[in-house]
Amino acid sequence: MVAEVVTLEGHIIDSKVLATVLDDIVSFGAEFTILEVHIGQSRNERSHARIEVRAQTLDQMRELLAVMSKHGALWHEAEDVEIVSADMDGAFPEAFYSTTNQQTFVRHGGQWIEVRDQEMDCGIVHDPAGGAFRCVPISKVRRGDRVVCGQRGIKVIPFERQRAKGVFEFMASDVSTEKPKNTIIRNCAQLMVQTRRAGKRLLLVGGPAIVHTGAVEHVVTLIERGYVNVLFAGNALATHDIEHSLYGTSLGVYLDRNSLADAGHEHHLRAINTIRRAGGIRQAVEKGVLTGGIMHACVRHGVEVVLAGSVRDDGPLPDVITDALVAQDRMREGIRDVGFVLMVATLLHAIATGNILPAWIPAVCVDISPSAVTKLADRGSFQTVGLVTDVEPFFRSLVREIGAAEASG
Repeated sequence: MVAEVVTLEGHIIDSKVLATVLDDIVSFGAEFTILEVHIGQSRNERSHARIEVRAQTLDQMRELLAVMSKHGALWHEAEDVEIVSADMDGAFPEAFYSTTNQQTFVRHGGQWIEVRDQEMDCGIVHDPAGGAFRCVPISKVRRGDRVVCGQRGIKVIPFERQRAKGVFEFMASDVSTEKPKNTIIRNCAQLMVQTRRAGKRLLLVGGPAIVHTGAVEHVVTLIERGYVNVLFAGNALATHDIEHSLYGTSLGVYLDRNSLADAGHEHHLRAINTIRRAGGIRQAVEKGVLTGGIMHACVRHGVEVVLAGSVRDDGPLPDVITDALVAQDRMREGIRDVGFVLMVATLLHAIATGNILPAWIPAVCVDISPSAVTKLADRGSFQTVGLVTDVEPFFRSLVREIGAAEASG
């Protein structure tokens, strides 16, 4: 049999990392012997385990080590990372290392170097001039780029459950409509206040239900008070927000009296046409054409906006980015210096954000559908807290709790 010795460090007991790794070994049909284990004696003391792993073949061992490395397993005899030059544009070498969203280090020249721009489902490229390693999407790799391959010389620091009381103590529980919503919203508000005071930016990822449910005024309040610095959305949120500002409707329905407007089905397209004739959202604000709503507040308060389009968009608005790869790059730029992410009623944009978000940036996902808020965790964005509730009551409570958090200091 082929044998390797691996080590695990950190809060590997309460985060179930040790149990998960042992389960992986058994599920691969391999064997293990725990050579050494030290369990932390307090909530802040880290644990340590050294495990001998035995597999039937070298290929089986390689597959198993690749799986265990995602949980932070490190080979006992550390070796430098393997680097292979890309042989073509737009594709990695066959044996490239596929990244996670967790903090990652590579061993090069006998030293552990942290990987920059951490993102899941990328490769790691080495810059020999600066000595840096960074995550690079597959579409961005170029022939001759020095790409990290294999599993050796790579150390992943597993995401550990937040040990202090707060919003993320609810991460361990399943998504449920019976979760204590008021407590989560209160903790969310406190974290947003802390993030703002720390000088970090706050990102809102929003869908059109923000408008449909009548939550525009609450979001505008958050923008005016400095609790939205970046907005990720699609054509729909912007279009229906502008429709509401121009006509008082959303999807042709008057929100203040819940009645359908005459020819209301035309309003969203007429709103798009108005903005296109003005030259764009900013131009419409500057010309006095657009005088209220979320997009107006974003322009007035310097919020960075990224509108990523889809194939079903009407128009779209001239500000919408229709090239998906360009939109991804703009979103990657937008998450820099972000300390908290709020995702509300937009499954596709929430998943897109989760895909580029490092695991250490906390996020809250709010949706009326339980399946929507579980998909992020299922796809690897396990730092996301899911809250099943309607949009307008959530924002109304959030604004109130932020005021209370500010007042309490």
